[in-house]
Amino acid sequence: MSEMHANRRTRLREQHSAAGHAAALVSRPANVRYLAGTAPHGAVLLLGRTEDLLVCPGPPDDRPTEGRPDEALRVQYLTAGQGDPAVAAADLAAAQGADSLAVEEHHLTVARHREIRSVAPRLRIADLGGAVEQQRVVKDEEEISCLRIGAEIADQALGELLESILVGRTERHLALELERRLVDHGAEGPAFPTSVATGPNSGRRAHRPTDRRVEEGDFLSVCLGATYRGYRCEIGRTFVIGTSPADWQIELYDLVFAAQRAGREALAPGAACRDVDRLTRQVLDTAGYAGALPSLTGHGVGLEIDEDPQLAPAAMGKLDACVPVTVEPGVHLPGRGGVRIDDTLVVRPEADGGPELLTITTKELLAL
Repeated sequence: MSEMHANRRTRLREQHSAAGHAAALVSRPANVRYLAGTAPHGAVLLLGRTEDLLVCPGPPDDRPTEGRPDEALRVQYLTAGQGDPAVAAADLAAAQGADSLAVEEHHLTVARHREIRSVAPRLRIADLGGAVEQQRVVKDEEEISCLRIGAEIADQALGELLESILVGRTERHLALELERRLVDHGAEGPAFPTSVATGPNSGRRAHRPTDRRVEEGDFLSVCLGATYRGYRCEIGRTFVIGTSPADWQIELYDLVFAAQRAGREALAPGAACRDVDRLTRQVLDTAGYAGALPSLTGHGVGLEIDEDPQLAPAAMGKLDACVPVTVEPGVHLPGRGGVRIDDTLVVRPEADGGPELLTITTKELLAL
């Protein structure tokens, strides 16, 4: 593990050194964890001229830390009077003889940026940009294994819910039960707030559960995810409650399923992100649902639930192998409800079997 994190830091160091920066300060928590193995609350990572340091507020306490710390990385705890770890890290960079420091301007507040300048006025401050996020896009097999286990946990939780009695229970109750089941099966917690939507709410992206009760004949759409060792996956399914689906429900479901299949089949190394989006939404556009579609078809997942790449009409770039993404088309019809189908997959070349499906709960339109 230490070697893996050291290699990640080496790649980042080579990148910022090539840009003329003597040191780098990483403050975004997911990026700190990616490079250091853990990210205690408020911690920052300094890639210095002479030594890398994980700078943490506070003295250490007995609270458990998430992740597995890189044992080769020295941790420096600040005393109560030393203030902001980012500012302290900039001071340490200057003390190591650095004349320039690349920072994550997209994460640092203006106030913190100004304080860094005031504490280390001789440092030339530059923008590290999204260098770490770009490095995180392609996952190694250990990262993919964590996503795979998270997907298995989410599949288990969803499968158990489908075997219970649903009619009469509220969206909020079902969402809480799903999150409890995720933890019961080994997740650190939900990957994002669990969405359960019934009847006229179904098919909405990121719907917040309400006290509406499940009724016979409803569409029930569920979107959940598990966090396992920091890695987050996502699954979404739509079902019909208690009775055979109506003709309009079958028609709409079949369309969304066809769109999702088109998107899944388009995932390949070298495929343009916007083309995956176009092929997915084209199925629904042709059927007249262009105005009911979400702004994107899918996105990357990893230490955060919404990472690059984005599968959207204006997305730039192409997919690489070993990039996990969601494909999650949906249609919501105001007053009636809708359908959403959402999978997490890993882009693989055709020689390796094509895209690897991590979330395997059936996509058949079940009547529960």
